[in-house]
Amino acid sequence: MSYQPGYDPTRPQPPISAVPASPHPVHYHPLLSQVVVQAPPSSGTATASMVLGVLGVLGGWCLFGLPCILAVILGHVGLYETRNGMKSGRGMAVTGLILGYVFVGPMIALTVLVFFGGVIGAATPTPTSAP
Repeated sequence: MSYQPGYDPTRPQPPISAVPASPHPVHYHPLLSQVVVQAPPSSGTATASMVLGVLGVLGGWCLFGLPCILAVILGHVGLYETRNGMKSGRGMAVTGLILGYVFVGPMIALTVLVFFGGVIGAATPTPTSAP
C-alpha cells in the first residue's frame, strides 16, 4: 500500500474539522455523529420593536403615535444588538423600524396640525353678528 509523502500511518493524526469556526457553541452528539449548532438567543428589544410597530399600526392613532415612537427607538437598539450575529432578530428590528417610521411621520404631522389649529383658533377672535 502506498501513502503520500510525509504521512506516517503509525503516528496519530489530528482530527479534521468539517465545521467552520462559529461564534456559537458547537456540540457533538457521540451516538448520532452529527454536529448540533446551538442557535443564538433572540434579541428582546427587536421583538418588542416589532410588537410595538404592529400595535402602532393597529391602534397607534388613538395613542398619539406613542407605540410607533417606542418601536423606532427599540428598533435602533435591536439593530445595535444584532449587528455582529451574537443575537438573532435583525429582521424583527427592521420590521419594527419600518412600521414605526411609516406611521410616526403622519401622526406627528397630525398632532402638529391639531395643536397649531387650536392655538390659531384660540388667538383669532371670531366675529359675532348682532341680532
